[in-house]
Amino acid sequence: MTSKPHCSSSLSPFLSMNLVELARNIREQKVTSEEIVRKVFQNIDENEYNLHAYLAFWKDEAVEKARACDERIRLFREKNGTSEADNTALPPLLGVPVAIKDNLLYAGKPATCGSKMLENYIPPFAATCVEKLEEAGAVIIGKTNMDEFGMGVSTEHSYFGATSHPMDPKRVPGGSSGGSAAAVAANEALAALGTDTGGSVRQPAAFCGLYGLRPTYGSVSRHGLVAFASSMDQAGPITRSSIDAAVLYNIVTGADEKDQTSVLSPKIDLEVMENYRMEGKRIGIPKQLLAGEGKITISEEVANGLSVFRDFLRENGAVVEEVDMPVLSYAVPVYYILSSAEASSNLSRYDGIRYGFRAEGIEDLRELYTKTRSEGFGLEVKRRILLGNYVLSSEHFEDIYRKAEKARNLIRKAFDDAFERYDLLLSPTSPVTAPEKGEISDDPLTAYTSDLCTVPASLSGIPAISIPVKSCPALRPCAAGGNDEVSGNSPVLPIGIQLMGPRFGEQEILGAARFFEKHVKGGAEDA
Repeated sequence: MTSKPHCSSSLSPFLSMNLVELARNIREQKVTSEEIVRKVFQNIDENEYNLHAYLAFWKDEAVEKARACDERIRLFREKNGTSEADNTALPPLLGVPVAIKDNLLYAGKPATCGSKMLENYIPPFAATCVEKLEEAGAVIIGKTNMDEFGMGVSTEHSYFGATSHPMDPKRVPGGSSGGSAAAVAANEALAALGTDTGGSVRQPAAFCGLYGLRPTYGSVSRHGLVAFASSMDQAGPITRSSIDAAVLYNIVTGADEKDQTSVLSPKIDLEVMENYRMEGKRIGIPKQLLAGEGKITISEEVANGLSVFRDFLRENGAVVEEVDMPVLSYAVPVYYILSSAEASSNLSRYDGIRYGFRAEGIEDLRELYTKTRSEGFGLEVKRRILLGNYVLSSEHFEDIYRKAEKARNLIRKAFDDAFERYDLLLSPTSPVTAPEKGEISDDPLTAYTSDLCTVPASLSGIPAISIPVKSCPALRPCAAGGNDEVSGNSPVLPIGIQLMGPRFGEQEILGAARFFEKHVKGGAEDA
């Protein structure tokens, strides 16, 4: 016997649950997967015209999959019993709707990477992390918008149009995983996967008031992730709670024979995470991540949020102090040299011959290459390809690319040395809150330097998480999709605080994130 239908308003408590609680309620038939999926698509219908978080979604197919999940639960409970202990044999996310970024392949569904070059590409296989989501029972409902091939910080460099911030349509949601972040913040998905090369999970999560986890490099298979910079690309969760981030990480992590850079990494113990304590922890704040260069400086809101966060840690027994890491001053130029070099190599496959866009009216091979790549790639991608080819040229390989590689090794060593003294490193996720559209996308240097705080972890391959904080003295974590106002119609924009840990230190950074989430929420409720 199936559960009775719930009206739309009665679904609100379920939509505010974390993934573990929602999956348990679906298994216990307190709500059906079909009801949840239909409600999510109702939100999509209401918001997408202004938000544009998705490039593709499939309502009818998702509803059918949700019905199949509900029927599987019904049959299982009839056969095995109705207690929660009995139902744990079912997949952990059975019936929960999630979204994936459009550079993660999903068999039979478009994979455009936000580019004209792949506008009509339909992959014949799925990314390993996407397969793991399906094995866990998740209902994948759509592909989210992104900066073309992951190159951008605002999701304004999508061939298919920009995504808007869910709290203020005049602002950007961050990038390149801005579609995933906007979808989760607007309750158009319960959680989403993004990809992070230089901060593309953490920065949009910070702008949209969400948790964004960049796992240790290699802990999540890159098979089926369309490459931007192969030595830094990593899929990671964008979620509304630290618990959700841990649950998704546990599902998608693991070694994969299809990706020789993948490794078997330890899973997150949710009980240990729940009981994490700050007392006695040593936390360093790199000085070089507190002062921007060029046109980017740490905004007053972000600086205040970091200050209050630091005080919160000290009040709970942690030792927090600034640490000098001079080599981090070179992280942004090193990142853009190396990532552009790798991008120029990875994108050389798009030539109009094998697959993807092909220009018309071609007379010879040279014209085929030139016209196809000129018409198929956007301005930002062309800019990175030109920079990458420049630093890889015979004239500049030794004096630019080789030096950048050496500097990257020094950055890795600086982090290794720091983690011998500190359990965690702390910084803002982004120097600023979500800017207005056009504010940074029209100025490449400003956009590049805005990655000040996120690229060091990417270069070092260490895990990092962005924790949402409202930019106000109360330091309340931002409610996803909220629209609180301080005056008039101006929303209180969230900021992100970043915690970095040593390689395979996800347990530590997620534990600290959960500690903050529990205690600050409790304090806000008691205030």
